[in-house]
Amino acid sequence: MKISDKLSTGRRFISVEYFPPKERKDWPAFFKVVKQLASLNPLFASVTYGAGGSNQDATLEIVTCMQQQLGLETMAHLTCVGAQKERLNIFIDDLSKAGIQNILALRGDPPIETPLEQLTESPFHFASDLVSFVLQSHPEMGVAVAAYPEVHPDAISADSDLGYLKLKMDIGGSFAVTQLFFDNQLYFDFIQRARERGITKLIIPGILPVLNLKMIERIRQLSGAFIPPAFMAELEAADRRGGAAEVRKVGVVHARRQAEELLAAGVQGVHLYTFNKAEAILELTDGLLPQQTI
Repeated sequence: MKISDKLSTGRRFISVEYFPPKERKDWPAFFKVVKQLASLNPLFASVTYGAGGSNQDATLEIVTCMQQQLGLETMAHLTCVGAQKERLNIFIDDLSKAGIQNILALRGDPPIETPLEQLTESPFHFASDLVSFVLQSHPEMGVAVAAYPEVHPDAISADSDLGYLKLKMDIGGSFAVTQLFFDNQLYFDFIQRARERGITKLIIPGILPVLNLKMIERIRQLSGAFIPPAFMAELEAADRRGGAAEVRKVGVVHARRQAEELLAAGVQGVHLYTFNKAEAILELTDGLLPQQTI
């Protein structure tokens, strides 16, 4: 079922995101986490896809298992920079055969070893190219896109970034999921600017509980997300007080506050970046939504 059809019911929801383990020996632990969080009855579960398709086979096998064996509505991430139509077609065909009807279309970053000529010869340079390709070659697919409350690192300007989001939506993106953020005002301001720009489709906020200080550095490298000074000070104080365990408590509480505020403001649902950690997500979501609507 297309996620957009589920969203159209107006149901309030939680959705979750996972990344495939690098080693197959870690799969049992990964699926244990997925099964634990299935108790939340997420509206959908998304699974990331390595740059240039570096873990494409793992993503395909994992989303197939989640969809067919665990009964989760699953959305596969798909990146396109430097890709060729034939390879993408095969992957999307395999998704369709597995009963998966949802893709998150991303530009992605090419692996470091990708030759320059492979990038220039590829017909895919932007996520909008992938949205068009998927909907033309596989119209049965539901296509979601990414949104950046703090502006994509490669964007010329915030206005230009919004223009690309509108393009992705206008050519068929059914909804968007945001990059993680730690200050809800960034999301609210972004939504206002998006609506003023004529973007009317749902933009789901992405929330991540900080579990340790090392995660902060990784977040800065991957997304450049703004860490509110007061929150950062709270994390550092927790680390001095009790190390990673105390940092985790502060991180989960902050993410919980974010989710509560967003839902209280009328946001339909929140997308949780799990980092494949079940306990923190279960704490964050405990009682977050009435049982009948989770």
